[in-house]
Amino acid sequence: MPAALRSLPFPALAVVSLLALGSLPGVRAVPRLDLTPYPAPSPTERRWVIQLPGVLRPSPDPGLSSNPADWRVELIAGRDSVVDCNSRGLGGRLRTETLAGWGYEIVRVSAAGPVISTRMACPPDQPPRRAFLSLAGEPFLVRYNASLPIVVYAPKELEVRWRVWKAETRPRPSSAL
Repeated sequence: MPAALRSLPFPALAVVSLLALGSLPGVRAVPRLDLTPYPAPSPTERRWVIQLPGVLRPSPDPGLSSNPADWRVELIAGRDSVVDCNSRGLGGRLRTETLAGWGYEIVRVSAAGPVISTRMACPPDQPPRRAFLSLAGEPFLVRYNASLPIVVYAPKELEVRWRVWKAETRPRPSSAL
């Protein structure tokens, strides 16, 4: 260590060390998450914040796109529950809103409605189990954008999960009939 650095007090030495680490390949600063434009949740809801990774590991499948513009994020709202052999889901829906004055989008989850279920007789040897019940319906997809967080407001009793969808690299031809 150079003599000029040895004479620095410990906090200053730590800052210099951190700055030097930032110049190493593969070491990147984590951006500070700024939630200033986003409103605080109401007393009946929770705010879920998803900060997407900027770079994902390339897929071993060359048929999947490595371009984030071709990716989508599926948002899944639901809750853990005890279920039997029947197919179940929750009533409710997700929708996007644009924040006035900011232009940012948020996602709101409507209050979870009743449990939607098939009504089959279950085998007597199949005990109830815990499972995640999600809102029924089509997958809710938003664009993949690592520059902005995905902010979701959901009723307090719900949890928000997510997963990334990647498109194929080549579009497939269709047939006109």
